Amino acid sequence: MTDQVSAAAAAFISACRARGLKVATAESCTGGLVAGALTEIEGASHVVDRGFVTYSNEAKQEMLGVPAGVLDKYGAVSRPVAEAMARGALAHSRADIAIAITGIAGPGGGSAEKPVGLVHFAAAARGGDLVHCEQRFGELGRAEVRRKSVLQALAMLQAMASSAKL
Repeated sequence: MTDQVSAAAAAFISACRARGLKVATAESCTGGLVAGALTEIEGASHVVDRGFVTYSNEAKQEMLGVPAGVLDKYGAVSRPVAEAMARGALAHSRADIAIAITGIAGPGGGSAEKPVGLVHFAAAARGGDLVHCEQRFGELGRAEVRRKSVLQALAMLQAMASSAKL
């Protein structure tokens, strides 16, 4: 884990401990890296409720309740799916806030409409707050797209922990 990721994860864990918040992650292209970064930090057991690695569409449906129609209409890498993943993580956990990540890390799998490096994020809070972010990191290589995705997810979680009305 890089120093930048460690620092962001530690700041988030500290903020959640101060507010008594729990988190769940719903990860596709990051494959559990956000949950891994959080659980590297001492005190994570007070904050991390659970993580869902939902790489396949079937896993998104079965574990998070993402509707098949949403996946069919928009594709796995889309705002509606990221938002459904975040809501599903809350619905299937005891977390107060959740983050969802779905994207194309590469090197293959991209298209003109959905290029390599496209990642959708959604952060949701039990109080109803929902925030979406789309990033187009470009063809930076699989590891770098995933690292930047972890940093974006941690930044969104930090903002949600600070501002969510729970």
